Amino acid sequence: MKTINIYVSLFILISTCFSCESFLEEVPRDIISPDNFFASEADARQAINGVYAIYKNNSLYGQVGLDHFYDNGVDIIEPNRVADFVQAIGNYTMNEALADVSIQKMSVSDTWKDLYKVILNTNVIIDRVGGNNAISQNVQTDVIAEARFLRGLAYWHITNLWGDAPYYTANLTIDAIKVLGRTPKATILAGVLDDLKFAQDNLSSTYPAAQRGRASKWAAAIVTAKIYMQQKQWQLGLDKCLEIINQSGHQILPTYASVFDPANEYNKEIIWSLDFAKDIRGQFEEGVADANGNLNPIFGNGNWRPSMFNPRLGDEPKNTADRSALRNALTARGEAFNGTGLQIASKDFAEKFPMNDLRRPLNIMDNYLGFDLAFTYMRKFMNLSLTSSPRFNHSENRLVFRLADVKLMAAECENERPGGNPTAAYEYIKEIRNRAYATTAEAEAIKGLTQQQFRQAIYNERKWELAGECIRRYDLIRWGILLDVVQNLQYRFWNPAANIRPWHVLLPIPLQELQQNPNLLKSDPTNNGYRNN
Repeated sequence: MKTINIYVSLFILISTCFSCESFLEEVPRDIISPDNFFASEADARQAINGVYAIYKNNSLYGQVGLDHFYDNGVDIIEPNRVADFVQAIGNYTMNEALADVSIQKMSVSDTWKDLYKVILNTNVIIDRVGGNNAISQNVQTDVIAEARFLRGLAYWHITNLWGDAPYYTANLTIDAIKVLGRTPKATILAGVLDDLKFAQDNLSSTYPAAQRGRASKWAAAIVTAKIYMQQKQWQLGLDKCLEIINQSGHQILPTYASVFDPANEYNKEIIWSLDFAKDIRGQFEEGVADANGNLNPIFGNGNWRPSMFNPRLGDEPKNTADRSALRNALTARGEAFNGTGLQIASKDFAEKFPMNDLRRPLNIMDNYLGFDLAFTYMRKFMNLSLTSSPRFNHSENRLVFRLADVKLMAAECENERPGGNPTAAYEYIKEIRNRAYATTAEAEAIKGLTQQQFRQAIYNERKWELAGECIRRYDLIRWGILLDVVQNLQYRFWNPAANIRPWHVLLPIPLQELQQNPNLLKSDPTNNGYRNN
């Protein structure tokens, strides 16, 4: 059930109360004061649901805001045409000014602002809920644990995208916030780990059906493990992965396709997904409204992301003379190619994906209903149903973390830790390999490798298993091979190999933020290298 959206109307009031149009806006808009809002347990729960709503914005998980940073411009995804609002990052032509350019609530600036809205709001929640006599101690602990997870997740993303950044965990005034300089990434991550520990210690392992969109303690654990791996603390990373594997109750499903089945989107492999519903207005930054305030139906009210992966009939099929026949075949099934085609499998990804890998049809779709297609699509994120999943109004959840990622992380940690054993590491991904290949011999082709050989196998295995799941650039950066990989890519419309430079492991702080707060340049006048080049 998609119940978190019940509180959307109240969130609109809450978020306008203790969020602001810009992280550094001088005077926030104010409707009701947070000083007198938290008068009951229901208030506290609704405030937390408001923070989840921010994560559903287009700039984060609601469309492909985070996808631009984590998947575009590496060896996974590209658009099927030149598109300005995805090109600057994917083609490595980003600069401070372009970071402020927003289309459909997606830009570097929008992502920066929304992540800091999460932080501002969770700081208020933690401050107003803790010690509040109107709220029971158990609920206080539960709400604060959830707020600290959501805050820690936001700061983790911020350090991934910008490195050093403003950092605060108190309920500060806007005047205090707007002059903050950048805190070292290591200091921020230490605070994030503290938040995540509190969250894992106090959040539930599972939730009843009505609350399944909430993050469990295992979501906090997986982010913790990722940070340990980023820090090359391999044993700590392995220990945390094993907690999830052995204690969470999550399981690897028998088939790859079943993981992405929209009819089974709360399946046992998924550790956390953000729940969406069709026709729920206000669960994310809305589209275009008409003169009467009614939302333009072109932009819809649900999850936008599947539309970015769905094909566009104007582009298909390869033989344009068959377009009418394809349309008729789709109509007969209650379907339509009504997407944008701006998130498709890249040329490099399609050419290298193993032909004998059973995951290939879910990641590389170049034929549909017998029609050869001009482009290759990622079938696992598509939904063509006109009834349940119309354009820009999809009901599908947004998958964030799943157990297969944890198993692959455990294998990597085992291989990399002092005294690690690649043969033992293989056992962690045995289930994943077995479901990916028709024969045992194919599945065990990476068994018995040296440490270096298994390391390379993990690089590839994560690529095939987790493609399009907002992980790839993060992996390439922590492995130290982003430039090497991108400099060998060929795209249809972009030329990232020619454009990428060493500083592109981070994004620039948007120009608008720098103009409002010059202190952001004190510790790094180059703005992550973008001002020197």
